[in-house]
Amino acid sequence: MRLTDVEQAMLAGEMGPSCRWAMDHQMQVGRMFDAAEMVPVSQAHMMADPESLGDAGVGFVEGLAADGARVAVPMITDPRGVDLSHYQPLGQTEEMAALERRFIAACKAMGIMMTDTCITYQTIMPPVFGDHVAYGDTGVVIYSNSVCGARSNFEGGPSALAAGLTGRTPRYGLHLDEHRRATCRFTVESRPRDLMEWGVLGATIGRMAGSYWQVPVIEGIDGPPTSDEIKHFGAAMASWGSTPLFHIVGVTPECRGLADVGGAALAATRVAADELADLSAAFGAAGEAVDVVVFAAPQLSLVEMGQVAALCDGRRRATATDLIVCTSAQVYGDAEAMGYVEAIRSFGGTVLTGTCFYQQYAREIGEANGWTRLLSNSAKIVNILGGYGYRPALATMADCVASAEAGIIVAGQGTETEAG
Repeated sequence: MRLTDVEQAMLAGEMGPSCRWAMDHQMQVGRMFDAAEMVPVSQAHMMADPESLGDAGVGFVEGLAADGARVAVPMITDPRGVDLSHYQPLGQTEEMAALERRFIAACKAMGIMMTDTCITYQTIMPPVFGDHVAYGDTGVVIYSNSVCGARSNFEGGPSALAAGLTGRTPRYGLHLDEHRRATCRFTVESRPRDLMEWGVLGATIGRMAGSYWQVPVIEGIDGPPTSDEIKHFGAAMASWGSTPLFHIVGVTPECRGLADVGGAALAATRVAADELADLSAAFGAAGEAVDVVVFAAPQLSLVEMGQVAALCDGRRRATATDLIVCTSAQVYGDAEAMGYVEAIRSFGGTVLTGTCFYQQYAREIGEANGWTRLLSNSAKIVNILGGYGYRPALATMADCVASAEAGIIVAGQGTETEAG
């Protein structure tokens, strides 16, 4: 790899041991992917929940901080494992919370901003077209690449941290023009009606594409989705297909037409009702008792908080069914001021700040609360939580709230738009 004089100095340790570690790490990643050089980044976003880090990972970050490490570009963080702002443990232990506190202290010492959100593009420093960034969360990466037209690969926690310390990342993958061209083409027959359906469509296309290196181009969607709709669409696609970039003809910024992304010559695969039903059928459980209803993955925007609050207004959850809502600290303040938080809590729901359900020791909290059957409107979260001991089911936002009220999974209450 070609290095600049500054990068050579980092590798030689002239800027401290932390920069030396970071540059060495990035060199190894770059060689793995045949990167010719580094590319400067404007910001970094790190996934580093304590369940993944463990004591050894936290100790490593503390060591970097003790060595005087400081970030070179603005650096923000993904959701935490415990809501420490209101300290609402759902079954997490004090040891888990203590691990979080240690990690947060080390990050702050390095100048990292503890934003604790997976919806950065809706809250903090959304990247601009052509911007090179180093992002970790899959939902953040796919939205930023596809909707904003920025450029990032999926950065693992150490790689994102290294990018924060050096201000650059290896130039490979989606930092290169040639890897942003469409490799597969899908034609959608009907427009989704609500967030759940947008997620199911994204999950279906992601499963069909099936590879990080595939770039789908999608036609047949008439008019732009809302920010929340395309958020669920992309997050589900990334979860089901490891997809970091998609194009929608006439919607996303790099694809005014098929020819812009090399899609005109690709054979089209139709995505019809049968394909969508095939994916969602595995998550149907109408009539069954539900232990917990979860709105998370991604964290909820202010608009979504308002929709949930409107559905909860004047109702009360069943005694045996919990309702969990996860949002960012940036959204929480506005949602509280608007009365959304109080409406959800009056329903009997729990609003968590700076966490996401599957990143907060999902197995342990499920066991602590006796949660097995879980219901959500997120196609991403139902894909993940089967591996944590849950039996996940999928429904619209309106059906999720109605199910929490009834204590059993109900269907046919409408969409969040109709209910709102």
